[in-house]
Amino acid sequence: MTEFVHPGLLFILGALPIPFLKGSVRKAYVLLIPTLAILAVLTMHPGGYGAARFIGQEIIMAKVDKLSILFATVFSIMALIGMVYALHLTHAGQHVAAFVYVGSALGVVFAGDYLTLFLFWEGMTFASAYLVFAQRSEQAFRAGFRYLMVHITGSVALLGGIILHGFATGSLLFGPIEGGLGFATYLILAGFMLNAAVPPLNAWLTDAYPEATVTGAVFMSAFTTKTAVYVLARAFPGTDLLVWLGTVMALYGVIYAVLENDCRRLLAYHIVSQVGYMVVGIGIGTEMAVNGAVSHAFAHILYKALLFMGAGAVIHVTGRRKLTELGGLYKTMPVTLALYMVGAFAISAFPFFSGFVTKSMVVAAAGQDHRALVVLALTMASSGTFLHTGLKLPYYMFFGTDQGLEAREPPRNMLVAMGMAAVLCIAIGVFPQTLYALLPYPVDFEPYTGVHVTESLGVLMFTALGFVMFLRALDPENTISIDTDWFYRTGARHFMWLAEKPLARYEKAVSDVSETAALPFLHGMARAGLRIDLHGVDAFVNAVARAILLGGGALRRLQSGVVTHYALAMIAGVIAGIAVFAVAWR
Repeated sequence: MTEFVHPGLLFILGALPIPFLKGSVRKAYVLLIPTLAILAVLTMHPGGYGAARFIGQEIIMAKVDKLSILFATVFSIMALIGMVYALHLTHAGQHVAAFVYVGSALGVVFAGDYLTLFLFWEGMTFASAYLVFAQRSEQAFRAGFRYLMVHITGSVALLGGIILHGFATGSLLFGPIEGGLGFATYLILAGFMLNAAVPPLNAWLTDAYPEATVTGAVFMSAFTTKTAVYVLARAFPGTDLLVWLGTVMALYGVIYAVLENDCRRLLAYHIVSQVGYMVVGIGIGTEMAVNGAVSHAFAHILYKALLFMGAGAVIHVTGRRKLTELGGLYKTMPVTLALYMVGAFAISAFPFFSGFVTKSMVVAAAGQDHRALVVLALTMASSGTFLHTGLKLPYYMFFGTDQGLEAREPPRNMLVAMGMAAVLCIAIGVFPQTLYALLPYPVDFEPYTGVHVTESLGVLMFTALGFVMFLRALDPENTISIDTDWFYRTGARHFMWLAEKPLARYEKAVSDVSETAALPFLHGMARAGLRIDLHGVDAFVNAVARAILLGGGALRRLQSGVVTHYALAMIAGVIAGIAVFAVAWR
């Protein structure tokens, strides 16, 4: 019996037949592969698999432990939910890209060495970029190109760090990085932080995710940033810098969400905010903090996908995504509204929803580590999350001013996928011990205490009161906020101006000089060379050849066949040789 089946390879190799399958057969197939991956994860045992040597280094294709199993479990479950959500698609391209994307994320999760990790890391980049390009709009092409350029830059930094780290340590095995933060370590950390969307390296996320396809954005919300959380937890637990970066993330995403009018861009900013909690937990590095970080990643994948599915359903039905263009949909999309609100309660950490039993573990770990400022900042961020995701977005999207849009519930498969995610959000909140049993360290935390429940409800209720009191101040404006992507958007425009104006003019000037001066001179030199070749070199060679031919003819005539003639010739030759020798000697 096979001890280990790599679920990532199931997806990557499983992507190959998809374009050749049609109709119900393709639908069954794209659900079968995630199901097999879930079974493969549930039946695997800790250990190292696929060990080999490459360029003198030890390579481990798969390293299985509780941390990798946790992420592989939720990735496989999310792949199944995402495929159910995308069943209505008729073109195979997005299915293929999603399979490669999920498979690459699983490859990173099980990578036992940096070379394997980097290979799958790049696979994630290009597969996810296709999900943006597949929207086939001018905005999507531009956002997809920026997405690729930013991630390729991060990959170059990561590869440089890996190479320097390998030279310094003599090993490319992937694990906790010991010692101080040297230059190589900073490069690796920068590559990881870019995928985690740590400000100021975050704008690719809020730039690209809203432009992706409806189904593609669901997959993108689940995998890239959480894969980054995994590698940070694996390599950098206890790095104090991450505590402060994560705290900034939690507040940064909430503040920018205030300005947003695009529903998916607002949700994207809350990815930044929620990943901040995970980065804080990893930076604190205690067992409770790491447990809180990775359990929150597990919960976040499910409720954030649910939120993107709800917003995507609205976009799919109405073709609108700006809050100023939506409203009054509660009458025609009540099921979508109800399912969306499950995700909203989960991300807002309402009791009996998944966020409550995971996010609170990170906050409690910060309190145990005597980081009062961090606790305060995370509590404020939690209030802001409920304000925007749980109140502002559903109010203006489903209630608010009725825009008279012709709407209906989305296709059944989309509702089923949302229902699957909603059930898991509630199940984790009601039965947290099931998730806690998967965590890398033993859990000594009880979320449902009287103090914790009342504190959480108090923050949430005061937030709701503030929303009602200042509702008009929260009205969205028909604008798009620009984040740190302003730098590379502006830089790209300046680069294109430089390429199209000064550099193009310089190239034209050089071309003109070449055509008017250099080329005629070269043509004249070529003609002169041709004349010298014909009348000089060729004439000399031909004369030498004729002389050789004449000499050869004379020699043939001297060959008479008479012995006496040959004897006289030999005597003449000897006399000539003696004469030459005598002259030379003298």
